Amino acid sequence: MSNYTVESTKVETSDGAKLHTRLFKPMEEGKITDNLVVVLVHPFSILGGCQAFLKGIAAGLAGKGYKTVTFDMRGAGKSTGRPSLTGFAEIKDVIAVCKWVCENLSSDRILLVGSSAGAPIAGSAVDEIKEVIGYVSIGYPFGMFASILFGRHHKGILKSPKPKLFVMGTRDGFTSVKQLQNKLSSAAGRVETHLIEGASHFQMEGAEFDNQMVNLILTFTSSL
Repeated sequence: MSNYTVESTKVETSDGAKLHTRLFKPMEEGKITDNLVVVLVHPFSILGGCQAFLKGIAAGLAGKGYKTVTFDMRGAGKSTGRPSLTGFAEIKDVIAVCKWVCENLSSDRILLVGSSAGAPIAGSAVDEIKEVIGYVSIGYPFGMFASILFGRHHKGILKSPKPKLFVMGTRDGFTSVKQLQNKLSSAAGRVETHLIEGASHFQMEGAEFDNQMVNLILTFTSSL
């Protein structure tokens, strides 16, 4: 028997896209840890990314007492609209979902977590939402090839003063450990990294790492 419940809703963006959104909640209200809500941003829609990739992490966090939200960005899953190649339209999606969280879940504290291409998209939204108090990246695509699409997002998260955690496998095919370190050397505020030895980029998106991601997120959250 699961120790969480799931509710579905639609969230409308400022430009009219309707996003299929899921709220994962601890089974018992008394088990809710605090009013911090975790919002998860999924991998690249154009390559088939959708909120289903993040179900394991969302369920794990809800089981530990945190309300957690996943959603399909525009053009993914059951959401309307069209995905963009560079992820800039999708920043509106993140902002809309976080606004919905504040208005409907009585929360003024949000942790944004982005996976793969969801990391630069979430990173660009961090300073657009005052309620976001921290950011976690899982496999941020900082490398040269990925930067053709997502390079203009880098500045947003690197200049943000909000606490940041970057989680990456040492065999990530899009970003080398050295590229990660070089990028983060200029980052503002508190910056933490966690390298997973031998893990590749797409392995990190798989279910085998869900529990590890949950524990890393919980440890980071406890320090905010």
